[in-house]
Amino acid sequence: MDLHSLSPLPGSKKKAKRIGRGEGSGWGKTSGRGHKGQKARSGGGVKPGFEGGQMPLQRRLPKRGFTNIFKKTYALVNLGSLNMFEAGSTIDSQVLVAAGLIRKETLPVKLLAKGTIDRALTIKVQAASEKAAALVKDAGGTLEIMTL
Repeated sequence: MDLHSLSPLPGSKKKAKRIGRGEGSGWGKTSGRGHKGQKARSGGGVKPGFEGGQMPLQRRLPKRGFTNIFKKTYALVNLGSLNMFEAGSTIDSQVLVAAGLIRKETLPVKLLAKGTIDRALTIKVQAASEKAAALVKDAGGTLEIMTL
């Protein structure tokens, strides 16, 4: 078998419908668009969501909620994931990015109390939950809260 001897299966290739090529084709004259009207014109037709002048659905439904433009977003780090570091090491946002625990160094980091920690670490973050701070202290580590 060679590439030049390959051919598609019968019935798998269909010719495109050639409209506007004379009355004998069956798709001449109005070319399947009917007679006159908005959809018969070049570039004609209604925009998506238009309901003939009736109030469209997206305007009939009520709006819900709002977006708080003052919301603070944090890069979240769970306490249990810090066990990968050696005891006595200092952990800040650059170390967390290098370890793949957070994506952006620019976002403030918040430490959460999910999991347990079994080694003394010096952790420098912008925010921490009360329980996380207590668990770090119980493990013999220190937690420094940096300013935003």
